[in-house]
Amino acid sequence: MENNSGDYLAPHYIQRSNWLRAAVLGANDGILSTASLAIGIAAASDLRAPIVLATVAGLVAGALSMAAGEYVSVSSQTDVEEADTQREKQELAEMPTLELTRLAEIYEKRGLNKDTALIVAKELTAHDALGAHMRDELGLNEISQAKPIQAAFASGASFTIGGILPLLVTLFLPMQHMEYYLYGFAIIFLIILGALAAKTGGSSITKAIMRITFWGTVAMGLTALVGYLFGVSLA
Repeated sequence: MENNSGDYLAPHYIQRSNWLRAAVLGANDGILSTASLAIGIAAASDLRAPIVLATVAGLVAGALSMAAGEYVSVSSQTDVEEADTQREKQELAEMPTLELTRLAEIYEKRGLNKDTALIVAKELTAHDALGAHMRDELGLNEISQAKPIQAAFASGASFTIGGILPLLVTLFLPMQHMEYYLYGFAIIFLIILGALAAKTGGSSITKAIMRITFWGTVAMGLTALVGYLFGVSLA
């Protein structure tokens, strides 16, 4: 983005919100769900094979589920946006005067006086009537617009990356106290992810770390408890 003086301005953080949300959610889920699954199996078995098998299965199923779920969810949002767009086109064609009045009222509520609001509404309507109403009446713009493929790819790919990390722990670290290794490394991974996401999004790193550490501990602790309570031998 370039200003009038020719200097380049950094993009606002909100411009990253769509892909950042999907990527962080996917990676967080990948780390947490695969680590929790592995911890639950490790708490009930002394063998590496079932732990690795369960982790791989959880990783593959989780990545596909995340991608499919994100695609369906965002596609539904896209359908709603398209329906609103078609309805707005119809209203602009059938009652342009009323739509102009609505637009002027929106600008008036935002602080413009009545005459200025009407002038702005007329000029924006002449330039791009549909775009003005989609943006200012319905709150839709290019930044917030749903992108199903982008969201599905970001979510599935990030889940896979996140899930590979606990898998590496199950493959290479000693079996003795495996659940503790999994918990420790998962928390480290989650802290790194939380810090990176907070920095990318311009939010508080400390809050992000505390939030992700607390809920990660709760999830993995409950899964480990289930494994211990059942105490099923997977030999």
